[in-house]
Amino acid sequence: MCADLAEEREHALPRKLALPERPRILIITLRRLGDVLLATALIRSVRRGFAGARVDVLVFRGSDAILEGNPDIDRIITVSERPSIGETLARICALFRHYDLAVSTQPGDRPTFYSLAAGRRRISFVPAPGETGAAWKRHVHHIALVAEPDTHRVTQLMALARALGLDSQPEIVPPLENASCPVPVRKPYAVLHANPFYRYKRWTDAGWQAVARGLAERGLALVATEGPDPDERAYLDRVWSGAATPVTRLRLSWAELASLLRRAAVYVGPDTSTTHLAAATGCPTIALYGPTSPRLIGPWPVGGLTKPWDHAGSIQHRGNVWVVQNPQPCLPCEKLGCEGHLESFSRCLDELPADQVLTAVDCALARAPQPDVPEMRLPAS
Repeated sequence: MCADLAEEREHALPRKLALPERPRILIITLRRLGDVLLATALIRSVRRGFAGARVDVLVFRGSDAILEGNPDIDRIITVSERPSIGETLARICALFRHYDLAVSTQPGDRPTFYSLAAGRRRISFVPAPGETGAAWKRHVHHIALVAEPDTHRVTQLMALARALGLDSQPEIVPPLENASCPVPVRKPYAVLHANPFYRYKRWTDAGWQAVARGLAERGLALVATEGPDPDERAYLDRVWSGAATPVTRLRLSWAELASLLRRAAVYVGPDTSTTHLAAATGCPTIALYGPTSPRLIGPWPVGGLTKPWDHAGSIQHRGNVWVVQNPQPCLPCEKLGCEGHLESFSRCLDELPADQVLTAVDCALARAPQPDVPEMRLPAS
């Protein structure tokens, strides 16, 4: 049904996959928010490659917000992260043979079943030969690829576009902006996002407070963003109550957040979806990375990566992004912190000095024009 996997990895299809004149295409990406945002590069490649196509996207419920207003998507379909058997069967029935092409961005069982049900033709990443599920997943897809190891997620996704015979468009598409506003910001401002989704990617309270102080000394107003989770808000109460300078705290939609970030003088955040969004908007972005390798999932700058991120370094710069790490011998370990669980500490982050982060901030401010935002107003928290 499909060509040899080794050949698939080395050669793009000689011409565009033959589909009906106005094909219906489903792109499946059942991952968290940051991964869904990175998948917009593939969605754009498919949209521009198949003129007149209808492009729908299947994502986890809750991850759809990062796609708000995306001009490349006709319809967003959602499923629960942990659906019942009844919900799964109902979704499969609703999708059954509804699409001319199903594109799965991951080799898992559930995306594979959705792809098999939905698409008359199918393309997906599959496990490497010898891994569990490799044989049957290769068999059910017309084009089966093994994701190139040690490469960025966006680069991997562009391999799917090339296998379809399309020109790759490695461009991350943020949600449609919303510049509505009650709180005035009367001078250039920095955006801080202190809380990642997982504890093991978190920096120290003292580090955030020192950076806030340093940004204020550089003449910037401070805006801190946060989510609705009560535990997150309690943690940020502790962090920002210890800051020696005023911090405006905001809880925004993804569209509002995109608008805020695009106008910021600089953004500082950990390895989390908000940091990926900051990079995609063009904001000068300082990303604090610990156990995770930026080579695989670092922020994708506007214009793409002309050179891959190194696995580790003190301060790396690509485009509008600066990745800051504490390059200890074990970095990056690709583990769940030093204790191996989601609530673990990570010594590489706990010992990351604020002065190093502020050095990256100074590099970003020196390269980026200061935005003129005398009339910019932001939603109240």
